[in-house]
Amino acid sequence: MLHVLFNESDITRFKEVQELDPELDGPIVFIRDDYAVGPLQALDTAEGVHHRLAWWKSCYEKTAYGAIPASPVVNDAMEVAKIQQWLVENPSGECWIWMAQNQHDVSGYYWVVAQLKNWQGRIQLLFLNNLPFLNEKGQLFYPHWLEEIPAKEFLKAKKLVRPVSASEFEIDPDEWNKLMCENAGVRIVEGGKKLLGKEFSYFDADIKRLLTTEWQRALRVVTQSQTKMKVKTGDVFLQWRLVQLAKEGLIETNEKWEKGWKELDIRLRGGDKGSTEQQDQ
Repeated sequence: MLHVLFNESDITRFKEVQELDPELDGPIVFIRDDYAVGPLQALDTAEGVHHRLAWWKSCYEKTAYGAIPASPVVNDAMEVAKIQQWLVENPSGECWIWMAQNQHDVSGYYWVVAQLKNWQGRIQLLFLNNLPFLNEKGQLFYPHWLEEIPAKEFLKAKKLVRPVSASEFEIDPDEWNKLMCENAGVRIVEGGKKLLGKEFSYFDADIKRLLTTEWQRALRVVTQSQTKMKVKTGDVFLQWRLVQLAKEGLIETNEKWEKGWKELDIRLRGGDKGSTEQQDQ
């Protein structure tokens, strides 16, 4: 079998699971892009792919990263080609797609499954939708991300595998086309596999609720936002949104952009205009 996962941290956990259960042995394909944010229009064309890459590059340029990383290269089209080639070369093999109930996994699922219709019957889905597991302390919890599940509990999940149905192979690619046409800035899970489009500003409230009229390190605010927010997104997107908020005059910065993000402070508008030299390092 071949496995498809959507988060790097999930892969680390899944390799632990494979060590515990040799029956799950098989190559892992990692879909890197976060299709829950950013433009999707015409993503099934070279022009659409180029437009999305250009958007990501513009986001990275405004963040602490400075530029989109040269490595690893994000080329999900090549990863899907690997899946397709593996299915051709292994006619009795199955492709298992592992998905938790979060917008990142669900968006990635739609993008992948729309390209695997020719292998109907061999594409299996493990959708951990509102299913309880035991944490390390033996307490019942409902994971939003695969990495949250202890490796030994993961073994129970494989019993939930089921084929992607014929109706899903009809409906889900259509749903992906709708998402591309809608071209929302953000997508969140409304329930099950239902994604709801939102504006690019959707996560702005998670940033602003941590701000006061006192100066705070911008990167600290981003980290705290990721910790506290109910619906998660990546640090690059949050940093990009912080820049947009500053451009729109909705928050203030100490204007130390040239010194990098480590010295960048932010606050709500209307604070003391004095020096920020006493800001905690």
